[in-house]
This record gives sequence, structure tokens and C-alpha cells, in this order.
Amino acid sequence: MAEIPKNTSGDSRGGGGGGGRGFGRSRRVRGPNDGPELSADGSPSQELTEKVVFINRSAKVVKGGRRFNFSALVVVGDKRGRVGIGLGKAGEVADAIRKGGELARAHMVGVSLKEATIPHEVFCHFGGAKVLLRPASPGTGIIAGKTVRSVLESAGVKDILSKSLGSKNAANVVKATLGALQQLRLREDIYRSRGMVVKKLEAPGLPPVA
Repeated sequence: MAEIPKNTSGDSRGGGGGGGRGFGRSRRVRGPNDGPELSADGSPSQELTEKVVFINRSAKVVKGGRRFNFSALVVVGDKRGRVGIGLGKAGEVADAIRKGGELARAHMVGVSLKEATIPHEVFCHFGGAKVLLRPASPGTGIIAGKTVRSVLESAGVKDILSKSLGSKNAANVVKATLGALQQLRLREDIYRSRGMVVKKLEAPGLPPVA
């Protein structure tokens, strides 16, 4: 996805809106020359990436013309196992993106990753959208559509196989992908919840040379 600057503004009258489907691009939260982002307690926090997945435009007919409103679906993540989604609504495109980013940061959740991929296969559905995720070997890359890819990249996944089934509604696909990531569990976590200890397998020794 291409990056767009933070000072992007929308026309409340819908000029150049293209039906709201031409704004599905990503942008960075902070520029390279900006200082470190501070958390609520004033300590430096990890840099977050913000991706605009989809922007929708709705119109209301009022006396004297039509009144447009925009909604932006935004995905925010630190590429280290934390990701969040938010849907912002406003009369301007820039305000909708800003609100969506704020909601996404406030609702970030952690996901369990195994190096650059996921620990096991997982399937999740939300509404009419169904998403299947499978781990992949190093070097495979992210085999996914643009909607699923935005969530996986923000979470920090680099090698994965995926398939989106059913509805192509961007909001439902994003929520199904996030739900699938939240179902992931590492073997160590499963053993710990059962009160068991993970045993390390040792390679069999070579027979003595005669």
C-alpha cells in the first residue's frame, strides 16, 4: 500500500472522492525526523505503523443539497505482536482517519507469534467473512489479500499462507483476521496452563566409530 502524508484533507462535498474507494492507502504515524512517541506515563513507546484499509463515503440528502460523511477503517500495530483496529467517522477524511487511529491504539491486543510466522493453523469467521491462516516456512512471505495483509503486517507476521472466504466486506474480514490471530497459542503457554513442563528433545547420538 502506498503512503499518504498526515496533512491529507477531504472535501466535505465529496469532490474527488471517487465514491470513497480511492483512499484505501496507508500512512505512517510519525515521520523519520520526529522524536520518540511518548506513552501515557511519559516514557518512550515503540513506534507504531498505521494503515488505512478502507474509506467509505455516505450521503444524506438535506435541504439545499447533499451532506457527506466519511468512515475510515484503520489498523495500527508495532510489528512485534501487538495490533489493533478502529473505525473512525467524521465529516472530513483526515478527521475520520485520525479518529480511527486513536480507537485502534486504544484497543491494541497482543498475539502469539512463532518467530516470523504463526505457531499453528487457525480458522475464524466474523459475520459473513471467513479467514484461514496457516504457518509457512521462512522466505514464503505473506500470501494474502490486501485487507488480510494489512493486519498481518501490522502484527509482525512475515511468512504465512492465508485464504479469505465468504464476504469481502473489509470490516468483517479485518475483524475475522484479528480474531484468528487472537486464537493463536504457543506450546509453552498450553503446557503452562496445564501445569506441565516442556521437554526439550535431544538429537540422538551417533554410534561410536569402530
